[in-house]
Amino acid sequence: MKIKTDIEEKRVSLNKAEEQKIADALRVLSADAVQKAGSGHPGMPLGMADIAYVLWKYFLKHNPNNPKWLNRDRFIVSNGHGSMLLYSLLHLTGYDLPIEELKKFRQLGSATPGHPEIDITPGVETTTGPLGQGLANAVGMALAEKLIGSEFNKPGFPIVDHKTFVFLGDGCLMEGISHEACALAGVWELGKLVCFYDDNNISIDGIVDPWFDEDVKGRFLAYGWRVVGPIDGHNFDEIYEAIESTVANNESCKPTLIICKTIIGKGALGREGTSKAHGEPLGLDSIAKMRESIDWPHPPFIIPSEIKNLWDCKEIGDSHEKGWSNLFSNYKKSFQADAESFLRRFSEPINQQLLDDRIESACEVFNKELPEIATRKASQNLLDFIGPSFDALLGGSADLTGSNLTQWTGAEPMRLSKTNSVMSGRHINFGVREFGMSAICSGIALHGGFVPYCGTFLVFSDYSRNAVRMAALMKKKVVFVFTHDSVGLGEDGPTHQPVEHAASLRLIPFLHVWRPADSVEVAIAWKKALTYEGPTALLLSRQKLPSFSKAKKTQKNIEKGGYILFDKKKPDIILIATGSEIKLAVEARNTLAKENHIAARVVSIPSTTVFDQQTESYKKSVLPNNVPKMVIEAGVTDYWWKYQPDVVLGIDQFGESAPAKDLFDSLNISVETIVESVLVLLENNN
Repeated sequence: MKIKTDIEEKRVSLNKAEEQKIADALRVLSADAVQKAGSGHPGMPLGMADIAYVLWKYFLKHNPNNPKWLNRDRFIVSNGHGSMLLYSLLHLTGYDLPIEELKKFRQLGSATPGHPEIDITPGVETTTGPLGQGLANAVGMALAEKLIGSEFNKPGFPIVDHKTFVFLGDGCLMEGISHEACALAGVWELGKLVCFYDDNNISIDGIVDPWFDEDVKGRFLAYGWRVVGPIDGHNFDEIYEAIESTVANNESCKPTLIICKTIIGKGALGREGTSKAHGEPLGLDSIAKMRESIDWPHPPFIIPSEIKNLWDCKEIGDSHEKGWSNLFSNYKKSFQADAESFLRRFSEPINQQLLDDRIESACEVFNKELPEIATRKASQNLLDFIGPSFDALLGGSADLTGSNLTQWTGAEPMRLSKTNSVMSGRHINFGVREFGMSAICSGIALHGGFVPYCGTFLVFSDYSRNAVRMAALMKKKVVFVFTHDSVGLGEDGPTHQPVEHAASLRLIPFLHVWRPADSVEVAIAWKKALTYEGPTALLLSRQKLPSFSKAKKTQKNIEKGGYILFDKKKPDIILIATGSEIKLAVEARNTLAKENHIAARVVSIPSTTVFDQQTESYKKSVLPNNVPKMVIEAGVTDYWWKYQPDVVLGIDQFGESAPAKDLFDSLNISVETIVESVLVLLENNN
């Protein structure tokens, strides 16, 4: 049923003109801030202000005094260019976002960047802007809420019970990721996901009919959603009734789309209803006319106290949280172990000491067995070691579970109960939806309580790339498992053989990229991924690779991203390699020593992104300046020149369909080529 509050009772006493004044406060603040900044997007805030007013004042369960309260409703602006609407809401309802910050909209160092960003503005739940991704993040949040609620809620104790509300526009629905994410939301029966579609029929290029004329209602009904409307997005009663019917329907297992017919730039005379209202300041003259038309005589950034007081939500927010705290206190009395586990899941989902112990045990086993094994299989073996110890680990794959090997032994596939829509399981089958999967995992991480990981082929990281970039921008702990990491996958040919992908991922700031060579390196890579407060990409082989025994000191150096695998006191040459090419470097080292009496150091750099963060003294101890160097990696060569090698042996072309060994040989990624190149290099240096 709907939330009963003193504020809600006041709505009965308000006439439409008074309600309009409250909503118009959002309009003038948004228009003034965009105008002062000289850039921005006023159209969406003006068009969705009435919907935002009804949702935030009468239905959204949040606490401005504690933006991180665990059981708050989540509110996502997927059409993130309309960020000033969110900033106006946060300011008026009482979040720590003073009017001075609204005046600094889009300015360097402000708390009001052009698109919403987490950890900059209190109350912002995710970084949005690339259209459709906020919607996909919201699906991840709603999924996390359902999973953790199914795990911890008890009869009479719904300690996890919140909704995820989303504003979205035509652009979000045109982006293909919306199809991927919304189809999954329907299959997963995410009944607490509520989306408001800003159906204003306008995009940057004008009226959308020539390029977006689909039956949105039919599309979402086909996904298995509940669809409300179209409603008049400027009629407070229709908006209220649409939301009330949605939040009162607690038994519904269907996500809801409320189609709101709106006018972009509403109130901006001469611009409303046109693309001119979308992405540029309205102009002082237009804003003055808007103020006159809505009878708003106040100067820019001035909100009358009687209106501001009606907006303030701090008292009701404290009341919401206090009610939940009392519920949780009673829950703890009856279910103490569950209560403690629940809090740990949000404060420390991966216990560091336990992780260290499990990884150490795994490395001991791998060092004894020294298996010849594909690193994708080594990754699955490692998950077998750690998976049962960490309830927060939640994995999945884009219809490649048997190839990515992301499902550890005992991890049940995620399933819905046929009787009550309760969800359980630790492995998610995302279907062939790489982009949606990756953005959903960021949403899971943003919600809290889980550490998500997901898998596909490395070549298909291109489908995921912008979601991977957004995870890096937000510094969210998501592990992207990319298998079939080179032309070594063989016969599937160049469409499936990555050559530029490792290098391109390494260019993304704050993304740690690991390309391990054997089981121990895989274990260390997973340890670092689960320790790092940001996203990690693990690049893993399809083909079997040898394992090399490593002392504990060496294992510590692996954690630094690059280390000496085999050494001589005074090496003649340093062979640098990663992943599957370590095998070739070691074999070439042995050949050089036996046949040519040349001493080679083999350096493994499973993570250039981590190695580059080490001290200069450590890096020089591994790669001294006075020794010739050669890099071997089955990928594009440009990236490696920053280490100042003399030779880079790589692949600056696409592959072919052939068995892996034949392909490596034809592309000159072989022991013979390495040896010949070293001999020529040393001869020329002499």
